[in-house]
Amino acid sequence: MITLNRKIKKEQTEANNGVTIESVKRISVRDKLLVKEVQELNENLPATCSVNFDDPNVLSEFTLTVKPDEGYWQGGKFKFSVVVTEDYNMAPPKVKCMTRLWHPNINVDGDICLSLLRQTSIDEHGWAPTRRLKDIVWGLNSLFTDLLNFDDPLNIEAAEMYNQNKTEFQAKVQEYIAKGKR
Repeated sequence: MITLNRKIKKEQTEANNGVTIESVKRISVRDKLLVKEVQELNENLPATCSVNFDDPNVLSEFTLTVKPDEGYWQGGKFKFSVVVTEDYNMAPPKVKCMTRLWHPNINVDGDICLSLLRQTSIDEHGWAPTRRLKDIVWGLNSLFTDLLNFDDPLNIEAAEMYNQNKTEFQAKVQEYIAKGKR
């Protein structure tokens, strides 16, 4: 029994005098969006952030580096892995913190508590198809300043330490930053 794919390929080969021609690969919606958004991202990057593509031909995977210039994490260098899945822009990118740090909204496994990274969110600040990569970058950058949330933490121990002893919290943050610089 001949399959439909084989039949189509056979017809294409016969139509081209025995020469098989590869059909043109369709560009996904995600990839079309990424071409625009990566350019926009590079033009609107916060001063404390940088983006690195391991493979410049693969725009769906990159590393974001955040170097806060104020607050508890000033002087630190924090790397985030960003993977834009095929269902983007209907779903948010997958983001993981690759640097161990002491933070109420990032746990030791690198999971991140940021409404923007959730498909559904109770605070109405979750992912929407109108969001862009630059929103993710600005959101992650803001976790070190104005989006810092001690009231709804992912790392409960860090939040409790902050509430009980800010000096001890600051020392723990600096200890993690020092380990990251080695």
